[in-house]
Amino acid sequence: MTELTMVREQGIWRDTERCYRAVASRDARFDGQFIMAVRTTGIYCRPSCPAITPKPTNVRFYPTSAAAQAGGYRACRRCLPDAVPGSPEWNLRADLAARAMRLIADGTVEREGVPGLAKRLGYSERQLGRVLTAELGAGPLALARAHRAHSARLLIEMSELPLADVAFAAGFASIRQFNDTIREVFAVTPSQLRAAASGVRRRAGTTATEVKAGARLSLRLPFRAPLDAAGVLRFFADRAVPGVEDVAADGGGYGRTLRLPHGTGAAWLTPRDGHVRCDLRLADVRDLSSAVTRVRRLLDLDADPAAVHRVLGADPALAPLVAATPGIRVPGAVDGPELVLRAMLGQQVSVAAARTAAGKLAADLGERLPVEHDGPTATLTTLFPSPAAVAERGTEVLRGPRRRVDAIRAVAGALASGEVEVHVGRDPDELRAELLALPGIGPWTADYVLMRVLGVPDVLLTGDLVLRKGAAALGLGDDVDGLTARAQAWRPWRSYAGMYLWRASAA
Repeated sequence: MTELTMVREQGIWRDTERCYRAVASRDARFDGQFIMAVRTTGIYCRPSCPAITPKPTNVRFYPTSAAAQAGGYRACRRCLPDAVPGSPEWNLRADLAARAMRLIADGTVEREGVPGLAKRLGYSERQLGRVLTAELGAGPLALARAHRAHSARLLIEMSELPLADVAFAAGFASIRQFNDTIREVFAVTPSQLRAAASGVRRRAGTTATEVKAGARLSLRLPFRAPLDAAGVLRFFADRAVPGVEDVAADGGGYGRTLRLPHGTGAAWLTPRDGHVRCDLRLADVRDLSSAVTRVRRLLDLDADPAAVHRVLGADPALAPLVAATPGIRVPGAVDGPELVLRAMLGQQVSVAAARTAAGKLAADLGERLPVEHDGPTATLTTLFPSPAAVAERGTEVLRGPRRRVDAIRAVAGALASGEVEVHVGRDPDELRAELLALPGIGPWTADYVLMRVLGVPDVLLTGDLVLRKGAAALGLGDDVDGLTARAQAWRPWRSYAGMYLWRASAA
């Protein structure tokens, strides 16, 4: 077992002294960045747990819940350490461990097993297990087990599904495995968790109903404050494709359809004080964890705004913007291939023109969802067209120069065939090279995909004319070389700096 005291140089959660200071101050900014385990009680907690702070000699720190569970600890029932924002380290780092964590959170192990996970990452199972155990204190099966336990708890507490159905929906291979895991992780049985669920739902303001074979659930998604909710919703509103996406009349909510591993879904997201309310409609409840993971990435809820503020606020040109708009986020994506195609539609045209083109494509080639007559997701009726549909029938809908239409269809074909895979487990450098080798994709499009699909926090789109206009407005000039040199001081948060420059241009 790798303990945090043994490796200090790769992040805050590996520094025992700083971790303990965060625990002593109950600093919620560190929730999800590391786990505190208490030897005397045998439980693990989030750093901000309201319980009495244990003595330093009785504490161990782990990078993940899975590592704490492997060490023989169970989850605290008071602070619910698994119900916290994820670690921003998985985006900051682009190594094998970080990419594996993103795929595990998306449910890859439940669907494809460890062999499927290893194949997606391009490593052997043995090598993958060795790296994850050394880096994170647990192998892929243990990490997936912790993820299944969290998914199961959500379904136990937030749905009325029979417990046997919960077990298989969460990815467990048997009822016995499900029961044993819940008891080991939460120190209660599944039925005891459910017995307390009505009180949990009442305090959280969450609901759940069954909808034919699927489910309709309302959840609370935590984030690290502050959150520039208005800014990220405005970004999506400007680009919203009718039927695929919708925005509340007052701009206070955003929804979109989801193409998920086992079926379709729709999510409506409403920022609230301290959390984002997420109303989900799923055709298959096995997609719950994937849907939650994807909408969290969409809103960049695992970001560390304090770290961004500390670096960008030190630049005199950016400091006023950072102070005026704390908690800015880099909008993510719920579907890699969709984002690639929409980025190509947006090349060298205005945001409004790109939205019109994407809307026509969705109206003519998109897949229609079952009609929903009530609920916040009722206006979400269409899935964005699959790459296969665009490759086959794109010429019927796409307008513009023939060369551009052919390029979009060629890229759609590469995505549909699996020649190029765009998912959160990809290595950024490898994916960028593959994208640049495709017709019609240049550096701006490739970097835009890395920023939004992979969540790479250190991409500055210096080729973007609007971004350079914002830089000029701040007195930074619009010279690419000069801006690139100035941006070295913004690392590793240049993607967030780009959002501020876009904001400056709009202002």
